[in-house]
Parts: sequence; C-alpha cells; structure tokens
Amino acid sequence: MTLLAHSSRATSSRPDLHRWPDLALPPSGPRTSLGAALARRFFVWAFSRMPVTVRLHEPGGVRTLGRGGPTMDVLRPDELFARIGRDANIGFGEAYMAGAWEAEDLQAFLHVPASRMDALMPPLVHRLRRLVAPRIGRHQRGGATDTRDNVARHYDLSNGLFEQFLDPTMTYSSGWFRTDREGEPIVGDDLQAAQHRKIDALLDAAGVGDGTRLLEIGTGWGELALRAARRGATVRSLTLSVEQQELARTRIAAAGLLDRVTVDLLDYREVDGLYDAVVSVEMIEAVGWRHWDEYFATIARILAPGGRATIQAITMPHERMLASRDTDTWITRYIFPGGFLPSLEALGDAAGTSGLVMRVNAALGHHYAETLRQWDASFVDHEDAVAALGFDETFRRMWHFYLSYCGAGFDADYIDVHQLVLSREGLR
Repeated sequence: MTLLAHSSRATSSRPDLHRWPDLALPPSGPRTSLGAALARRFFVWAFSRMPVTVRLHEPGGVRTLGRGGPTMDVLRPDELFARIGRDANIGFGEAYMAGAWEAEDLQAFLHVPASRMDALMPPLVHRLRRLVAPRIGRHQRGGATDTRDNVARHYDLSNGLFEQFLDPTMTYSSGWFRTDREGEPIVGDDLQAAQHRKIDALLDAAGVGDGTRLLEIGTGWGELALRAARRGATVRSLTLSVEQQELARTRIAAAGLLDRVTVDLLDYREVDGLYDAVVSVEMIEAVGWRHWDEYFATIARILAPGGRATIQAITMPHERMLASRDTDTWITRYIFPGGFLPSLEALGDAAGTSGLVMRVNAALGHHYAETLRQWDASFVDHEDAVAALGFDETFRRMWHFYLSYCGAGFDADYIDVHQLVLSREGLR
C-alpha cells in the first residue's frame, strides 16, 4: 500500500467538507522549537520502555528504541517532534498524515501506547498538559446548527467512500461477532452477520415486533430501519446527513418498504409524536456533553407508556471524560468535529434526570476492535477506488490512521461500546 502524503486537500464532489491545514511544511518558530525538544525527550523516555521497535532515521544513522514488538519507522524525526511539540494532542496523527512516520501494522503498533496512556509522560507533565491543551471552538458545542454542519463534514463526504470499506449492509457501527471459548470475538468472522446480530439485539431489547411504532435517531444508511420494518414495525428514522437520507430512501424503495419506513432530515430535538420504541446507534457521541440532558428528555417525551429505548454508545472512563471535556483532539479536528464520548456514569445521570432508568445490555469493545480491523483492511484494499473518488493521499492516510487508532483504543480497553436499555419504570 502506498500512503505517502504530498497534497493537502481531498477533492471529491464535496471539496468544502474535508479541508484541513496545509501539512506540506512542518510547524516552526521559537515556541515550536522548545516544544519539539521536550517532545523528543519524552518520546524517547516513553518508547524506550515499551514493547515496540521504534527506528529514528537520524542524519547520522538509525537509532532504535523499545524492547521489541510492532515497528514504527520515524522517517523525519524533526518533523514528528515539531508537530508533537506544537500540539501534543494532534501532532502525532498529523505527522502520520504528512508521512513523517510509518508502521508495518498500524493498529498493532498503536495498541501498545493506547494500553499505556498514563505511561507516555510523567504524571506532572500530564497535569500541566491539560492546562495548556487547545480547546474546541464554539461551533463544536452541539447546538442545532452546529450539529447539522458537523454531521455533514463526516457523513456527507461521499456515499461512495463508505461503500469501499463497509459491508453490504452499509452499517457504520460496531458489529457483534461470534465468540471463542474465552468470550473474545472470532477474528475474521463474517461482518455482515455480526451487524445483523447487533441490530437484532437492539430491536429485541426494545421489544420491536409486528405493529411497533419505532423511532430511530440516526439513520445511518438504513439497515436497522429495513430490518425493523421486516418485523412488521412502522419506522420513522431521523438523520442530519443529506447523503445518508438519499441512499437510505433508495434502499427502502428497492426493498418495497416505503409504506413502512420514512426517513426525515430532522434534528432529534424537533421530533414529535409518541413511539413504542426508540433506537439510536452510536449517535449520542455527536450530541455533546452540554446536551445529554436534552437528548434523554426528548426520548422520555416521545416514549409511549410501557415503551423502551435502546441506544448503542461509545464510552470512556468517567475520570478521563471529565478531564477531556472541551479539549480539541486529532479526532475532533479531522474526523468528528463536535464529537465527544460519554461515560456510563454520565449517561445514567442524564437519563435519570428525565425519569428514565438505564441498564447495560452488552459491552462490545473488543467486537468494535475487530469491526475496525476489518474496515481498515477493506479500506486499504480499496485504496485505488478511494483515490478514484477524488480523495488524495493525505486524506487516505488520515482515514487509515483513524480506523487503526480507534481499533487500537477499543482493543486496549481505552474506550468501550455499550448497548443500553432505557425505560420509565425500569427493567428486571
């Protein structure tokens, strides 16, 4: 796979939706120089102690760090450290986008630091870094207009892009694979079947069957709505993505289910009516922590007596969540503007303020790691097709890093994903 960065902007049919700063030249200036010197020292200190092999390609020769394991080749060390020194949260990923470093198995390499995040810097440096970390802009705080724009920047890139790496169901969330004797997902298990297993678990937990009035918050490309309609449910699905709405409607028409499913371009806050069940899959990550109460209040308002809601949510530990609120990260800068992961505790508290009782139905973090591994492998296999859509090498490196970075986080238990069931009276 060739993923070397030269240009700085993808040029697909929607070029306004995936801009990023020019990465052709590394940052410079006195402040960057000081930060780069500190970044080099901490990098060497941290990775010398890890089970990895890091090769620094210095002018005088190659310097090797680590204790053996997945390999990283730092082709332009000065650039890597300058980018990290300017912005520790974002520079490491930017350096990969720009081609300053490579890894033979990117997800395997990233798993090592992801499982040792607290060991990357001394505790004092961690605390000081939080004080100077860049903050997200006002456009990422989850207001109705902001959310619509932020959703478009990711999901309206191109349906053709997502078709290159998703399975035929076009489901963009964690699957639920068969497991081995230790309870771990089977590597290489069928992804399409895993997605149907996940969807069926959500529909079962919400009690969706013949005659159910179902509201789906976050359409995706329509697979859950189709599967619910085939059970006999009447489905109203909400999305803020023009591209997703278009393809979902096309798929629904092809399935002959237009009489059972409607897909509306509508913010969740504007929905009306009563529904026997509400399902929302990995949409709350785009809500923003300031609006979690509003999100659950909406569910409580539209849920008919005796109804249930099921949501699938990517989560992080509570203390880490509190420490990272409003912090700009590589993910929010380049992948999901306005995105933020809740903790289970925060979700339970927000649901409780609306009179909803929450229980955990399943934890699928390692299943997400396998899902992302398969997506990334497919993305890499279809790199030429992605390029033909107009996405340049910087974009392709960015997307490869994103899929591998997230997969490593789930595999290392740095983040998790849960299926949750909500009702007014609670469930046994």
